[in-house]
Parts: sequence; structure tokens; C-alpha cells
Amino acid sequence: MTDALLHLEGVHTHIGAYHILHGVDFEVPANQVTMLLGRNGAGKTTTLRTVMGLWAASKGSVYFDGRPIGGEKGRLGTPDISQLGIAYVPESMGIFSDLSVRENLLLAARRARSIDDIDTRRLEWLFGLFPAIRKFWLYPAGKLSGGQKQMLAICRAMVEPRRLLLIDEPSKGLAPAIVQNLVAALRELKATQTTVLLVEQNFAMAKALGDRVAVMDDGRVVHRGSMAELADDEALQHKLLGLSLGAHQ
Repeated sequence: MTDALLHLEGVHTHIGAYHILHGVDFEVPANQVTMLLGRNGAGKTTTLRTVMGLWAASKGSVYFDGRPIGGEKGRLGTPDISQLGIAYVPESMGIFSDLSVRENLLLAARRARSIDDIDTRRLEWLFGLFPAIRKFWLYPAGKLSGGQKQMLAICRAMVEPRRLLLIDEPSKGLAPAIVQNLVAALRELKATQTTVLLVEQNFAMAKALGDRVAVMDDGRVVHRGSMAELADDEALQHKLLGLSLGAHQ
């Protein structure tokens, strides 16, 4: 695809003695949401961490906007990758529990020395997406609920304009009502033509948000295509994932 913002080409990743990724190939088109699906242990989180430079690609290449950022053709450190406009929301959320919601957002805003330096319109937009962030503005982040912590983690990644968001299982462990709120917020984010690579085990959420999909198994991408086409093909879902999206509506 000529409109790919992110492109992984034959990417291998080793973690110590373990060979985790075995030639991963897929593209993330600009201004779309690409779902990265697969069973537990398939290599999804390793893929996100390799894109972010937290783990080094031992073979192959990672390209961002046509520029090599990881692998054999050029490697950047994680701070430099972040400076290109890529943000990562890990499964662990990565928030600072002892700091307030306000302080967490200020730390994530690299160009801001005080909260007044953050674009007011952008803050209001985030408050509209996640009202709990305004409500608990001065609360210690560690006292938030699981869903509220996830919202804060996503807000941290979005407090400044980003070209690409990497989000790892944002709905994990959340109550269904909170997941629905999260879906609504991410759908609004999608409408701003933000490019997202999203790892998710909640398949109803994947269907609601995804434009494209890559399915991983045993460190390889075994399927690429339209999310809508996968959602409509229960036989393919069973083959690739061992279950159907229809069972998760």
C-alpha cells in the first residue's frame, strides 16, 4: 500500500535466547485503525514494543513514513521514535500512581513546562472524550478505577498531536459498560483521522473500530485484510482465532 504510515518487513525479534517474531510483515495505512489480533503468546505485544524500539529487531526492517526506524536498514532509540510522533500505550498503562491526573498529563506533554503551556482546546477535547479526566483532575492516579486509569493512559498518549498511536489491549479487565465508553471515545478519535495500531482481545470492539486487520500466530502474520471481511466470515475466524466474533457481541 502506498498510503502506509507504518510498514514492517520481515521483522525478527529475539528476547534473550528466545526467538519471538519470525519474519513479521504488515502495513498500517495512514488515517485508519489497524487491528492486530491473535491468540495469547502470538507476538502482538512484542510487535508493538519492537516498533517502539523497546526491543530491537534482529532482522528485517521497520519503516515509519518511509523512513527506517528499526532493524537492518536503520535503528533509532525509543526517545527518537517518540519524537517522530509515535506514542505507545502499554497493557500495563504506564501511568505514575503517586502523581495526580494533572501531573501525569503534564509529564506526557514534552513541550510544556506548566499545565498552561498545553493547548487549551486540546485539553477540552480530551475532557470531552474522557469526562472522568476532568472530574479527577487533582486525584492521585493510583486511586482511579481500572477504566479511569486506562482513559488516563490514552490521554497521556494524545495530550500532544501524534501521528501514530500504538495501543495494547485497552479493554482488558474492564467492565462491559466501561468498554462501551472506551469504544465511543476511540471511535471519535478515529473520526479525526488519527492512525492507530490496536491490539485487542475484545472482538466486538475490534469489529466496531477496525478498518484493517493483521492476525498473528506463533510470531508470524498469518492473515491480512479488511476487518469487515473478517467479521463477516465465521469460518475464517475459527480458523485463525479459534472462535467467532459473533460469540462476543
